[in-house]
Amino acid sequence: MPENIKIYHIIHIDTLPYVIADGSLFSDSTMRTRPQCGAIIGMNKIKERRLTLSLTSHQGLHVGECVPFYFCPRSVMLYMFHMRNHSEIDYQGGQEPILHLVADLQRTVVWAEKNSLRWAFTSSNAGSYYFEDYADLKYLNQLDWDAIQANQWSGFQDKKQAEFLIEGRFPWEMVEGIGVYSSEWVNRANDIAINEKHKPQIKAIREWYY
Repeated sequence: MPENIKIYHIIHIDTLPYVIADGSLFSDSTMRTRPQCGAIIGMNKIKERRLTLSLTSHQGLHVGECVPFYFCPRSVMLYMFHMRNHSEIDYQGGQEPILHLVADLQRTVVWAEKNSLRWAFTSSNAGSYYFEDYADLKYLNQLDWDAIQANQWSGFQDKKQAEFLIEGRFPWEMVEGIGVYSSEWVNRANDIAINEKHKPQIKAIREWYY
Protein backbone atom coordinates (compact mmCIF):
# COMPACT_ATOMS: atom_id res chain seq x y z
CA MET A 1 0.00 0.00 0.00
CA PRO A 2 1.46 3.41 -0.93
CA GLU A 3 2.35 5.75 1.92
CA ASN A 4 0.81 8.84 0.32
CA ILE A 5 -2.18 7.56 -1.60
CA LYS A 6 -3.35 9.54 -4.62
CA ILE A 7 -6.73 9.24 -6.29
CA TYR A 8 -7.52 9.74 -9.98
CA HIS A 9 -10.60 10.96 -11.84
CA ILE A 10 -10.66 10.82 -15.64
CA ILE A 11 -12.46 13.34 -17.85
CA HIS A 12 -12.45 14.31 -21.51
CA ILE A 13 -10.57 17.56 -22.15
CA ASP A 14 -13.78 19.10 -23.53
CA THR A 15 -15.19 18.84 -19.99
CA LEU A 16 -12.32 20.74 -18.35
CA PRO A 17 -13.67 24.29 -19.02
CA TYR A 18 -16.98 23.38 -17.36
CA VAL A 19 -15.27 21.85 -14.31
CA ILE A 20 -13.20 25.01 -13.88
CA ALA A 21 -16.19 27.31 -14.40
CA ASP A 22 -18.28 25.35 -11.88
CA GLY A 23 -15.39 25.06 -9.45
CA SER A 24 -16.29 21.40 -8.94
CA LEU A 25 -16.68 17.94 -10.32
CA PHE A 26 -20.24 16.72 -9.78
CA SER A 27 -21.76 13.28 -9.33
CA ASP A 28 -23.67 11.63 -12.17
CA SER A 29 -26.87 12.16 -10.18
CA THR A 30 -26.29 15.92 -10.25
CA MET A 31 -25.07 15.96 -13.85
CA ARG A 32 -28.35 14.42 -15.01
CA THR A 33 -30.11 17.65 -13.97
CA ARG A 34 -27.73 19.93 -15.88
CA PRO A 35 -27.15 20.69 -19.58
CA GLN A 36 -24.51 18.53 -21.26
CA CYS A 37 -21.08 19.81 -20.33
CA GLY A 38 -18.49 18.42 -22.74
CA ALA A 39 -18.01 14.92 -24.09
CA ILE A 40 -19.78 12.14 -22.21
CA ILE A 41 -17.55 9.14 -21.54
CA GLY A 42 -18.27 5.84 -19.83
CA MET A 43 -21.08 3.33 -20.19
CA ASN A 44 -24.60 4.73 -19.96
CA LYS A 45 -25.95 1.38 -18.76
CA ILE A 46 -23.47 1.31 -15.87
CA LYS A 47 -24.12 4.97 -15.04
CA GLU A 48 -27.82 4.15 -14.71
CA ARG A 49 -27.09 1.14 -12.51
CA ARG A 50 -24.84 3.16 -10.20
CA LEU A 51 -27.78 5.43 -9.40
CA THR A 52 -29.52 2.44 -7.77
CA LEU A 53 -26.54 0.75 -6.05
CA SER A 54 -26.48 1.49 -2.31
CA LEU A 55 -23.44 1.86 -0.08
CA THR A 56 -23.61 -0.25 3.07
CA SER A 57 -21.31 2.17 4.89
CA HIS A 58 -23.78 5.07 4.50
CA GLN A 59 -27.50 4.40 4.68
CA GLY A 60 -29.41 6.03 1.85
CA LEU A 61 -26.36 6.98 -0.22
CA HIS A 62 -26.02 5.56 -3.74
CA VAL A 63 -22.87 5.14 -5.80
CA GLY A 64 -24.19 7.44 -8.54
CA GLU A 65 -24.66 10.23 -5.99
CA CYS A 66 -20.90 10.33 -5.49
CA VAL A 67 -17.96 11.61 -7.54
CA PRO A 68 -15.81 8.53 -8.30
CA PHE A 69 -12.04 8.19 -8.28
CA TYR A 70 -9.70 5.29 -8.99
CA PHE A 71 -6.65 4.53 -6.89
CA CYS A 72 -4.48 4.34 -10.02
CA PRO A 73 -3.99 5.89 -13.44
CA ARG A 74 -4.09 3.75 -16.60
CA SER A 75 -7.46 2.33 -15.62
CA VAL A 76 -9.44 -0.51 -17.16
CA MET A 77 -11.94 2.06 -18.48
CA LEU A 78 -9.14 3.97 -20.21
CA TYR A 79 -8.17 0.74 -21.98
CA MET A 80 -11.72 0.45 -23.30
CA PHE A 81 -11.49 4.00 -24.66
CA HIS A 82 -8.16 3.09 -26.26
CA MET A 83 -9.58 0.00 -27.97
CA ARG A 84 -12.68 1.84 -29.29
CA ASN A 85 -14.60 -1.40 -29.75
CA HIS A 86 -16.91 -1.76 -26.74
CA SER A 87 -20.53 -2.01 -27.85
CA GLU A 88 -21.85 -0.22 -24.74
CA ILE A 89 -19.57 2.84 -24.96
CA ASP A 90 -20.84 5.57 -27.27
CA TYR A 91 -17.62 7.58 -26.95
CA GLN A 92 -15.16 6.55 -29.68
CA GLY A 93 -12.55 9.31 -29.42
CA GLY A 94 -9.72 7.18 -28.02
CA GLN A 95 -7.55 7.69 -24.96
CA GLU A 96 -5.52 10.73 -26.07
CA PRO A 97 -8.08 13.42 -25.08
CA ILE A 98 -8.63 11.88 -21.63
CA LEU A 99 -7.13 13.73 -18.66
CA HIS A 100 -6.23 12.30 -15.24
CA LEU A 101 -7.18 14.71 -12.43
CA VAL A 102 -5.05 13.82 -9.40
CA ALA A 103 -5.86 14.48 -5.74
CA ASP A 104 -4.52 13.39 -2.36
CA LEU A 105 -6.64 10.87 -0.47
CA GLN A 106 -5.94 12.16 3.05
CA ARG A 107 -6.58 15.79 2.10
CA THR A 108 -9.80 14.79 0.36
CA VAL A 109 -11.11 12.95 3.42
CA VAL A 110 -10.31 15.93 5.67
CA TRP A 111 -12.07 18.30 3.24
CA ALA A 112 -15.12 16.04 2.94
CA GLU A 113 -15.56 15.72 6.70
CA LYS A 114 -15.06 19.47 7.19
CA ASN A 115 -17.85 20.06 4.66
CA SER A 116 -20.15 17.33 6.04
CA LEU A 117 -19.94 15.24 2.86
CA ARG A 118 -19.94 11.47 3.16
CA TRP A 119 -17.17 9.39 1.58
CA ALA A 120 -16.33 5.74 1.15
CA PHE A 121 -14.10 3.41 -0.81
CA THR A 122 -14.82 0.08 -2.45
CA SER A 123 -12.76 -3.08 -2.75
CA SER A 124 -13.72 -3.49 -6.42
CA ASN A 125 -15.70 -1.87 -9.22
CA ALA A 126 -18.56 0.11 -7.65
CA GLY A 127 -20.60 -0.33 -10.84
CA SER A 128 -20.78 -4.09 -10.37
CA TYR A 129 -23.61 -5.93 -8.62
CA TYR A 130 -21.40 -6.88 -5.70
CA PHE A 131 -18.68 -4.91 -3.93
CA GLU A 132 -17.61 -4.21 -0.37
CA ASP A 133 -17.42 -0.61 0.82
CA TYR A 134 -15.82 1.06 3.82
CA ALA A 135 -15.90 4.49 5.42
CA ASP A 136 -12.82 4.14 7.63
CA LEU A 137 -9.27 4.49 6.28
CA LYS A 138 -8.05 1.70 8.56
CA TYR A 139 -9.64 -0.71 6.07
CA LEU A 140 -7.48 0.42 3.15
CA ASN A 141 -5.51 -2.78 3.65
CA GLN A 142 -8.58 -4.66 2.41
CA LEU A 143 -7.86 -3.41 -1.11
CA ASP A 144 -5.80 -5.56 -3.46
CA TRP A 145 -2.95 -3.11 -4.02
CA ASP A 146 -1.05 -5.51 -6.28
CA ALA A 147 -4.06 -5.59 -8.61
CA ILE A 148 -4.58 -1.81 -8.37
CA GLN A 149 -0.98 -1.07 -9.34
CA ALA A 150 -0.63 -3.79 -11.98
CA ASN A 151 -0.24 -2.93 -15.65
CA GLN A 152 -1.31 -6.43 -16.66
CA TRP A 153 -4.67 -6.90 -14.96
CA SER A 154 -6.43 -9.66 -16.93
CA GLY A 155 -8.38 -11.83 -14.49
CA PHE A 156 -8.58 -9.29 -11.67
CA GLN A 157 -9.85 -6.17 -13.39
CA ASP A 158 -12.64 -5.71 -10.83
CA LYS A 159 -10.14 -5.35 -7.98
CA LYS A 160 -8.03 -2.97 -10.06
CA GLN A 161 -11.15 -0.81 -10.34
CA ALA A 162 -11.47 -0.20 -6.59
CA GLU A 163 -12.96 3.28 -6.12
CA PHE A 164 -12.96 6.21 -3.75
CA LEU A 165 -16.34 7.95 -3.64
CA ILE A 166 -17.20 11.40 -2.31
CA GLU A 167 -20.77 12.59 -1.93
CA GLY A 168 -22.08 15.18 -4.34
CA ARG A 169 -19.10 17.16 -5.49
CA PHE A 170 -15.34 17.50 -5.48
CA PRO A 171 -13.74 20.98 -5.59
CA TRP A 172 -11.47 22.06 -8.43
CA GLU A 173 -9.02 23.64 -5.95
CA MET A 174 -8.32 20.16 -4.51
CA VAL A 175 -6.97 18.91 -7.85
CA GLU A 176 -3.20 18.77 -7.31
CA GLY A 177 -2.12 17.82 -10.81
CA ILE A 178 -3.27 16.76 -14.24
CA GLY A 179 -1.68 13.92 -16.20
CA VAL A 180 -2.09 13.92 -19.99
CA TYR A 181 -1.09 11.80 -22.96
CA SER A 182 1.54 14.03 -24.63
CA SER A 183 2.95 17.53 -24.88
CA GLU A 184 0.21 18.40 -27.36
CA TRP A 185 -2.40 17.80 -24.67
CA VAL A 186 -0.32 19.68 -22.10
CA ASN A 187 -0.57 22.72 -24.37
CA ARG A 188 -4.30 22.27 -24.92
CA ALA A 189 -5.03 21.90 -21.20
CA ASN A 190 -2.77 24.85 -20.37
CA ASP A 191 -4.69 27.01 -22.83
CA ILE A 192 -7.92 26.21 -20.98
CA ALA A 193 -6.57 26.78 -17.46
CA ILE A 194 -4.05 29.56 -18.18
CA ASN A 195 -5.94 32.41 -16.50
CA GLU A 196 -7.28 30.46 -13.54
CA LYS A 197 -6.41 31.34 -9.94
CA HIS A 198 -5.96 27.65 -9.20
CA LYS A 199 -3.92 25.97 -11.90
CA PRO A 200 -2.62 22.46 -11.14
CA GLN A 201 0.64 21.37 -12.74
CA ILE A 202 -0.12 19.73 -16.08
CA LYS A 203 2.34 17.05 -17.20
CA ALA A 204 2.61 14.54 -20.03
CA ILE A 205 2.89 11.12 -18.38
CA ARG A 206 2.86 8.61 -21.22
CA GLU A 207 3.08 5.59 -18.88
CA TRP A 208 -0.38 6.44 -17.56
CA TYR A 209 -1.77 5.46 -20.99
CA TYR A 210 -1.91 2.40 -23.24
